[in-house]
Amino acid sequence: MGLESYWAALERVTDPEWPLSVVDLGLIYDVQECEDGTVEVTLTYTSVGCPCMEWIQEDIRARLREQGAANVRIRVVWDPPWTAERLTPKARAEMRKWGVAIP
Repeated sequence: MGLESYWAALERVTDPEWPLSVVDLGLIYDVQECEDGTVEVTLTYTSVGCPCMEWIQEDIRARLREQGAANVRIRVVWDPPWTAERLTPKARAEMRKWGVAIP
């Protein structure tokens, strides 16, 4: 399908705690399409104890399969660690509207 369609699909995966996409939150570090049709997503979370990890990963798998991914492999990484600097301008604006102080 192409990486753009996979990125677009990931923009529809929202964090259950914040109604923002995992892309806008800066959780997605990389998306690669392998020769065997597997799409590999490298992502992180805002904290090691994020209670929504499984939910987010299942949503990622479903959205990418809708786009034609034969298989989805998810790599969770903690280095580099997530920081608020990874938020997109859209996410920053939304959070400020909700009264969240963003550095």
